[in-house]
Amino acid sequence: YKDVTSISCVGCNSVEKKIYVNLNYTVPCVRLLNATHQIGCQSHLSGNVGVLHVLESEENLDWVLHSGLTPPYLVILESSLFTRSIMMKLKNGSSRVAGVAVVTPNANPSQGTSPHTSCPNENTGVYTENYDPTMARCNVTVWNPLGTGLSYEEFDFPIFAMKEDNDTQVIRQCYMDHNRAGNGSTPQYPLCAMQLYSHMSAVTDTATCMRRNNINFSLSPEMVCDPLSDFNVWASTRPLNNTAKGHKEGESVVLAAARLDSRSFFFDIAPGAESGVSGFVALLAAAHALRNATQEAPPPRNILYAFFHGETFDYIGSSRMVYDMEKNNFAVDLDNIHSVLEVGQVGLHAESRLWLHSDPVSRKNSSVNEEVKKLILRLQSAASGLNVSVEEPGFSQPLPPSSFQRFLRARPIPGVVIEDHRSAFTNSFYESMYDNAEYLNISYPPDLTPDEQLEYVTDTAKALTEVATVVARTLYIQAGGAESRLGSINADPQMVTRILYGFLVRSNNSWFQQLIPSDLVSHLSESRCFVYYLLDSYGRAPALISPPTLLVQYLLANLTGSTVNVSQDDCWNQRVEEQDKESKHMYSYLWVQGAAPPNSTERVGFCMRSAARLSKALSPAFDLHEYTSKDYSTWTESRWKTIKGRIFLVASHELEMLTLGVGVGVLLTSLMLTYIMSSKADILFSSGREPANATY
Repeated sequence: YKDVTSISCVGCNSVEKKIYVNLNYTVPCVRLLNATHQIGCQSHLSGNVGVLHVLESEENLDWVLHSGLTPPYLVILESSLFTRSIMMKLKNGSSRVAGVAVVTPNANPSQGTSPHTSCPNENTGVYTENYDPTMARCNVTVWNPLGTGLSYEEFDFPIFAMKEDNDTQVIRQCYMDHNRAGNGSTPQYPLCAMQLYSHMSAVTDTATCMRRNNINFSLSPEMVCDPLSDFNVWASTRPLNNTAKGHKEGESVVLAAARLDSRSFFFDIAPGAESGVSGFVALLAAAHALRNATQEAPPPRNILYAFFHGETFDYIGSSRMVYDMEKNNFAVDLDNIHSVLEVGQVGLHAESRLWLHSDPVSRKNSSVNEEVKKLILRLQSAASGLNVSVEEPGFSQPLPPSSFQRFLRARPIPGVVIEDHRSAFTNSFYESMYDNAEYLNISYPPDLTPDEQLEYVTDTAKALTEVATVVARTLYIQAGGAESRLGSINADPQMVTRILYGFLVRSNNSWFQQLIPSDLVSHLSESRCFVYYLLDSYGRAPALISPPTLLVQYLLANLTGSTVNVSQDDCWNQRVEEQDKESKHMYSYLWVQGAAPPNSTERVGFCMRSAARLSKALSPAFDLHEYTSKDYSTWTESRWKTIKGRIFLVASHELEMLTLGVGVGVLLTSLMLTYIMSSKADILFSSGREPANATY
């Protein structure tokens, strides 16, 4: 029986392979929900099927929307045609559109594009009608003028991204062989068709899906959505007691911040090179540059490095940290915060100039204004002698989208946001899949091995090293350090180029492997960029942490901490020795796999002791069960079961009906014959009675 079943399964698979060609690389647009509505895409439960049509120009849309005789169509778009104009026309004619597949190019387009909104996070920053109505809703500066808002539209058909590879060649050939009409004629059956699966479980809004999560019809209830959540990463130059939460008497803290996350229209393609990576790499390098100076000559004030997650989605990470500080659930509170220095987009595309943005409303307070002036002067002093200049915009405008805005919502705090743009973003691909290593001009000479590329200092790395040096020196002076030591505080270009390579080119490299535990190695990527996304961890114990977040934590620990000679067991138990009960309150201990000695394949692990820790990056709205909150992020992500795409040949509707009719006829004939044979079985299958004296 087992053998027969195996043969049957092999036969089924063989038939399926002859009918369908499965697509290997498909990345969907998924559904997200907030307090008021839903955005994104989805398919029917059984997938969406449509006849393939390769769109050659916007004028060619008429075939899909009106004149084509074989709807619905599944439209193949080149990336240059993936525009708001075309997508909204397809959306409005969705009864004839089964789905869209976008072919992503191997090189960035020449024209900039951003699927994000033109005014990011406009409803959850500090600039509300109550704070200053003249600056609300980007009235003064439109930060992302290339923003089309496409990422925030809802489509009732699936939209997938496909790589420009063998799959797309097969699709184009199938279209040319079967679907392309010549000389005005109508294509003849069989036609090439595609099926896309991306059914989403959640609908309407966050309040609806969270309510459905709590409906238990079985012992194992099925969740339909998850709040977007992950963890912030933070560390301090002077260890803080993380067990004793709340206000620390006599502790004054300079907060140095950057964001971790990014997004694009498609799930899981969000390199965020300019929008996220440039800022947090500069801050990591600055933290490394300050390690020796803050240990040899500790400044009076503490420096707290904070890397916020979820800032794209209405400032999830920063709003959570502010909330925890207000509720005495963090290592310090808002009274301990002296000032804020945030590192934003610092890719330095056009010129080696940084712009210092501050909040004109809070600066109406004289004490805040004086401290901001001092901070700006310190930034200018720190940049002297370097190949980068720092300036103020020179006119009154609000802060650009930044985590600092969430702190200002709580109280007026002195602070500056460092950016590479004076007003509107210089980032032409903000929150786009094209905001990648190529856009940051990260390139390597030909014929270099991966290890040689890892060590090669690119021009981008040199520029970011200058930025990191400015940030490090400014933080040291702002914390009360002596200006005489500034000359010894310099970021390491080798460190910067390694981090950039790891996050934007190849995360599975020899340096990253040394700095992480063995169980994280499997998450490193060989062939594509290390992407940033928010992991759904709500309600799970223990909470899941995304690999990029863990990687930043281990990097921060390595760059700011020190190696301690303890056993692996003691390291895991957060102690120096078995009797040590106090260290865990002040330090975090992380075991990493280390490098293999020469002529050996066995790695030598070691323990890193640092002040690097994680804190929750879950919107307070979900702890408060305020799913319609206007103060906090309410973003959730729908769950799904199957994401896949495949192509096949489809027969005409008439032939399908004929085949169905013949099949039904055969079935009815079989049933009739079976009935007749069953009713006449005693005649048809009778045999003479055996003699009574028959023996066997």
